[in-house]
Amino acid sequence: MPISLLSPSLLTAYALRLRPGDDLRQQLTTTVRALGMQAGAVLTCVGSLTTVVLRLANQDVATTYHGHFEIVSLVGTLAESGSHLHLAVADSTGRMIGGHLLDGNIIYTTAELVLGVLPALVFRREPDVISSYHELAIYPAGAAPEKP
Repeated sequence: MPISLLSPSLLTAYALRLRPGDDLRQQLTTTVRALGMQAGAVLTCVGSLTTVVLRLANQDVATTYHGHFEIVSLVGTLAESGSHLHLAVADSTGRMIGGHLLDGNIIYTTAELVLGVLPALVFRREPDVISSYHELAIYPAGAAPEKP
């Protein structure tokens, strides 16, 4: 049975820097797999992008923006079983846009990230009867069901 409320865990932090031309989401996915991350979160991210690809609120398709953008915020949960990430960026006029982070967000100069790993927990994405989406299910490490 998943934990539905507070779940304490120690935290181990990892810092990384992505380089020009890297794909932000793809590099995060590669890092999560390399660490064998079962439960984690983006603690902070700053940097810049030349291409931004987001799924905007209540939309089914991606929206792509080209130019120079500052990463204002990247937040979300991370796990090998599935991550859920939201990105907010600002253009050269300070106008902000944000949504679900998709593949195709290309680093301009840098992306500096700190990721937190929660070793006492396991995150899964499971169907939710109310929302009808695959939502976060939190388990104590060692008590999570086998991956489907």
